[in-house]
Amino acid sequence: MSNKIKSPAIILAALLSLPFFGAAQTTRPLSLNEAIELSLQNSNQLKLSRAKILEASAALREARERRLPDASISGSYLRLNQPNVDLKLKLGSSQQNNSGNGSSTEGEPNTSSSVSVDQAAYAMANVSLPLFGGFRIQNGIESARYLQKAAELDGESDRDAVIANTIAAYSNLYKAQAALQLVRENLKQSQQRVSDFSSLEKNGLLARNDLLKAQLQQSNVELTLLDAENNWKLTNINMDLMLGLPQETLLIPDSLAFTRLADARSYADWEAQALESRKDALALDYRKKAADAGVRAAKGEYFPSLAVTGGYVAANIPNFITITNAVNLGLGLKYSPSSLWKTGARVTQAKAKQNQLEISQNILNDEIRLQVAQAYQSYLSSQKKIDVYRSAVEQAKENYRIVKNKYDNALATTTDLLDADLAQLQAQLNYAYAQADAVVAYRKLQQVSGVLQTPQQEKY
Repeated sequence: MSNKIKSPAIILAALLSLPFFGAAQTTRPLSLNEAIELSLQNSNQLKLSRAKILEASAALREARERRLPDASISGSYLRLNQPNVDLKLKLGSSQQNNSGNGSSTEGEPNTSSSVSVDQAAYAMANVSLPLFGGFRIQNGIESARYLQKAAELDGESDRDAVIANTIAAYSNLYKAQAALQLVRENLKQSQQRVSDFSSLEKNGLLARNDLLKAQLQQSNVELTLLDAENNWKLTNINMDLMLGLPQETLLIPDSLAFTRLADARSYADWEAQALESRKDALALDYRKKAADAGVRAAKGEYFPSLAVTGGYVAANIPNFITITNAVNLGLGLKYSPSSLWKTGARVTQAKAKQNQLEISQNILNDEIRLQVAQAYQSYLSSQKKIDVYRSAVEQAKENYRIVKNKYDNALATTTDLLDADLAQLQAQLNYAYAQADAVVAYRKLQQVSGVLQTPQQEKY
């Protein structure tokens, strides 16, 4: 048996014979870069991240708009009953004396005239431009800006996670198809062996017990093939769903995507890189800065607020009064003494949130160190496994050749031959898996270090 998949054409020819795939099913060669692009386009997690970024951007815009003037316009039209109107206005005596009745004297209010008021209308326009608000507006803008940066970094972190998950899923697809191909090749050899043993047994050159052993191994390989087919089907469907493709699409991965990746950096280098580059750590740092601004904004409640104010008033009460061009402009100062005993709780709450983020950052730093250590050890182990399994493949092939020669010369039993064949299959599977696992381990190390790159970004 070969120790690796020869070409996608071989895989395709083998897989098209499976009953799971009908004539209507389409096949699609899929490179790792294409898989990553499709997963980024169809990831619900990234869609959610983009929605959160949009929300944070809107919150920043809202905070900035608090610096703009506040304007309001109001108006009313009222129907009234017949009110008693007593004008406390002093009219000139000459005007009253000229009326001829002589009933009014200078300096006395005129209440003899009757005013009928049954409706009123007025309109008001007010504008207020904040000049000083205890630094609440400035700190609110600063906090919103930091939170927007944190949301963007969360989106980048989610993007790295999607890429890493896609690489792992692509690796599983490759391993499933590699296992399927190797088992099918082994089944062909088992079938040929059973056929040869049957001829020998009929001619009295082989004990029936040895033939039964070969038939039993063939049955075991057939069961293994069923498991490999089921695993491949589920892996293919999972990949189709992840990439937003129809579930009946047959995906053919590129074995060249699992070229061995080597990196000479030490654990200390990876750890330093992670503490400096991890997007979630940077996002948490921005949230800490936003919390600092939140504390300052809460303290701003202790200060008064100052604003430029302006307005316009117009009113009309038929048969009574009409007001137009009543424009006002000035400064407005507002201060609430209750802030002296009500603001303390808000400041304490803001400081508590600030302290929580500081503790969370310490926890995250410890988690980063542990994740990098685990990923680094897994990467080193995967590199060593490739070398070990490569040697194991050569040893298994040589062992099978020797046992086969011994068997042909009646120096080894059928059991020895079947065991050697099974060991050869297992070594080939382990080697194919190790190659894919090594790439996944390296990408995982990049992810936890905050420097994950897609294959097209790297030069091998």
